Amino acid sequence: MTDLRAAGERAAALVAAHLAGVPDGPVWQPVPDGERAWLSGQELPADGRPLADLLADVRAHVLPHPMGNGHPRFFGWVNSPPNPAGVLVEPLAAALNPSCAGGDHAGPHLERAVVRWLAELTGFPHPPGGGLLTSGASMATIVCLAAARQRAARADGWDAREEGLAGRPPFVLYVTEEGHSCLHKAAQLLGLGARNVRTVPVDAAYRMDVAALRAMVAEDLAAGRRPFCVAGSAGTVNSGAVDPLDAIADVAAEHGLWFHVDGAYGALGVLGEDAAPHYAGLDRADSLALDPHKWLGVPVGCGCALLRDPGAARAAFSLVPSYLVDENAGDLGWLAEYGPEQTRPFRALKTWATLSSLGRSGVVRLVEHTTGLARTLAEMVERAPDFELLAPVVTSITAFRHTPARSGDLDGLNRAIPFAVQARGNAFLTGTRLGGRDALRACFLHPDTTERDLEILLDEIRVAAKGL
Repeated sequence: MTDLRAAGERAAALVAAHLAGVPDGPVWQPVPDGERAWLSGQELPADGRPLADLLADVRAHVLPHPMGNGHPRFFGWVNSPPNPAGVLVEPLAAALNPSCAGGDHAGPHLERAVVRWLAELTGFPHPPGGGLLTSGASMATIVCLAAARQRAARADGWDAREEGLAGRPPFVLYVTEEGHSCLHKAAQLLGLGARNVRTVPVDAAYRMDVAALRAMVAEDLAAGRRPFCVAGSAGTVNSGAVDPLDAIADVAAEHGLWFHVDGAYGALGVLGEDAAPHYAGLDRADSLALDPHKWLGVPVGCGCALLRDPGAARAAFSLVPSYLVDENAGDLGWLAEYGPEQTRPFRALKTWATLSSLGRSGVVRLVEHTTGLARTLAEMVERAPDFELLAPVVTSITAFRHTPARSGDLDGLNRAIPFAVQARGNAFLTGTRLGGRDALRACFLHPDTTERDLEILLDEIRVAAKGL
């Protein structure tokens, strides 16, 4: 324990120094060949090494090569900086090292509270037991779609868990062309088949075309297929678009479809004053997937599945062997009965600490600040003759394109710009395809990003483009 105390104090100092130095360093730099070889080519030590030596290696070989998402000018993908409160308590969760499958200890009880807080923040109905924390929204999506599949099968008089899907009319899932890949992965893993994931067109604002959805459902019913779920988005990763959730809920209600909302990135946007009207109908969903490790900055990984009817997830997953029977579990049973994980880490502690340190007002301020930055960048883009805005700004993502006066292949240029910017180390953004064109996208999640950082971003794009 003496060694642990001394090493722990050194580790805390390393953490504090690293986080304090992030804004003054490069956002990202490629890992040098020698360092990459050290990181990936090590042999397992024959004998154990002292804790102090391990920390020295971390300081020398790991901390100098971050992903970059802790920096205020990291605008790539949807990766937030870590909230300090979440960082602080992570070692305590590791020290306890419980399995939060269930039982009467702090982990499951704290998880119930955290899940309720997330439901309250997003305005999602929360019956007792109506959700659980997961590794991320990809796993949360599997939980939600498995619940939807089981409910649909039972409504038709059979049991998908018991009988499998063979010989049954194909179950059809509806997502837009802007829907996240985790929806497709979940459908494939659950045996639905990629061919039975129907891609619904989007409108000019990259939102689901509800008239097209309605027509596709009617077509599938006439063809003998079994529509069972429609997945809307509360903030796409490409542009931050929010689907017309209320209208989608109407179609789902008419046809008895499970209505799932992918809010992995954007669900908390409902707290923004300007964005809130776009989220009408979110509270009508049967399930909502969201990622506290995105907008909230909870250290990775922590997702959440919220369910209007927790019994649907329990019906899809509950399997309690005799050695895990807990007579004192109460009506809700164990959390492990609501998803595929049996041994579950203590995700609730870092989520609780992050939310507690922010409070509701702090979460609202973070959402307002970052969505405001996205709108400001959009205004800067629209004023600049060498940039083009590609989508309305709803959440904290700005999708745009560099259009310098020189003629040439604009798709190729915008495809090459992100890495050229990243390699310079002064800003970090990523690219995508939007409306059939190569695009740039900046996602704002860092509480310390300023308008000056936006100016630097546009200047960096210009400089990088000139070198291509």
